[in-house]
Amino acid sequence: MPTCSGINSRRFPLRTPSRSTAALGLAALLTLSGCGLSGGQPGPGSAEKAADTDQRIVVDNFRAPVANWAPESDAAYILSLSGCLETLTKYDSAQGKVVPFLATEWKQASPLEWDFTIREGVKFQDGTDLTAEAVAASLNHVLKAKVPARAFSPSVVSAVQATDARTVRVTTPVENPLVPFRLASVNTGILAPAAYGGATVDPFGHCTGPFTPVSEKAKQSLTLDRNENYWGGDVQLAGAEVRFITNGATRAAQVQTGEADISLSIPASALSTLENAPEVSVVKADSPRTATLYMNNGRAPFDNVDFRKALRSALDLEALAASVYEGAALPAAGPYAPSEPWASSDASSPKQNVEEAKKLLADAGYTAAKPLEIIAIVERAEFADVATVIQDNLKNIGVPVAIQAKEYASAEPDVLAGNYDMILSQRNRLIDIADPIGFLTADYTCKGSYNLSHYCNEEYDAIIGEAAGTSNTEDRYKLYAKAGQLLNDQAVNLWLVNEQATDAVRSNVLSYVQDPLSRYVLTAQTAKSGS
Repeated sequence: MPTCSGINSRRFPLRTPSRSTAALGLAALLTLSGCGLSGGQPGPGSAEKAADTDQRIVVDNFRAPVANWAPESDAAYILSLSGCLETLTKYDSAQGKVVPFLATEWKQASPLEWDFTIREGVKFQDGTDLTAEAVAASLNHVLKAKVPARAFSPSVVSAVQATDARTVRVTTPVENPLVPFRLASVNTGILAPAAYGGATVDPFGHCTGPFTPVSEKAKQSLTLDRNENYWGGDVQLAGAEVRFITNGATRAAQVQTGEADISLSIPASALSTLENAPEVSVVKADSPRTATLYMNNGRAPFDNVDFRKALRSALDLEALAASVYEGAALPAAGPYAPSEPWASSDASSPKQNVEEAKKLLADAGYTAAKPLEIIAIVERAEFADVATVIQDNLKNIGVPVAIQAKEYASAEPDVLAGNYDMILSQRNRLIDIADPIGFLTADYTCKGSYNLSHYCNEEYDAIIGEAAGTSNTEDRYKLYAKAGQLLNDQAVNLWLVNEQATDAVRSNVLSYVQDPLSRYVLTAQTAKSGS
């Protein structure tokens, strides 16, 4: 029976594009392994500098927590990158495989049962022991949530129980070869029983990680102190402050001035400035992120495939990548990047064809009425310019567009409910689970919990259902390619450009290793020199 899974990674050279060679795009966009993403660069800290363990650090993050820190929500990503929340398994981007974390090993006990051995000697930050019973209770809280996590829900996990003092059994409704991947999702982070004693979940003092939250300013920042009894070794920082800065230009400015030590997700418009700034290094990692114009397939005119294809033909993706992204992204060829092992070998970026777009509009029977609306989320600074480019492209074929800037949190309820036309957003395909099955299920199946497109196709659902139970990696990837080709053939969304993960780090930050999935930022090894 399998224990850990993963195969050797495929690596590609990564070069920083210059403005003069913008049309060439990235020399390599994605670094992938047989199990998903691999990569991440060490930070700029010099090994010759000595860590000052009395130092604290400031991290500018691009989003704020929601849902009162509920681990089944996106708040789990904040708790994870802050060094608080830990999971049973961990997806190691550098190795391209799932590795032990709070569980030391696992095995498939039967086709529907997986047993995880809980690490001994681990204590929660409130001093209580990490036990199989505590782990099972924490996972069951996520499983029974009103809105379960996309990676860990009753549709994929039917039961969690402690079978003895050190073993947790996860049972699935059907055979599921990717259970260890699901237990690496930050939404399955383990909290102490006391975290669930109140009306809302309280992670303060109830994690297992190297840093414990001590205070917060709602929607502004989270302050953490060193966990003096961390099971994973000595923690090199006295503490940290994670700031929630949705404006990308502000994040870039604060790391340049020294107000922040690390700024995550730097916009393309700030790259040239930061790359020339003293005491700042820009670190880049290949990333499975695609900037996407989501279209509401559930209502007119987007319920007509010819209309959606007309919008696709109207866009000039090469010009978009070269101008707004200054060559730091490549035109997308569908829902995957071409270098991903599950992408179709025939995939290519669509070319602008205005005459074809006008013909498709006529075939769709479209008549311009009131402008269609694009929501450009403000967390991605470049989306304001992207929306303007799209607006101009669509104007050329007689489709009027209005642009509205919104924070994603305020837009999401209407988008999920289907009360929108289009939204510009950026989706990381491996963020829920480090395998495309999470993204393909949540985003595009008829009952997908994150189906922003409101797309439903029985043929597609059947492909994903088959892939979910396919153990052979190569066969599963072929099914992913087939599903992706179907999405592309039906122009379900407009996939615009494939992006990089780009962070900026001050030179006195030591031992920082960039995680392209933005799950791990503050670790026990993260350090800062005194100068």
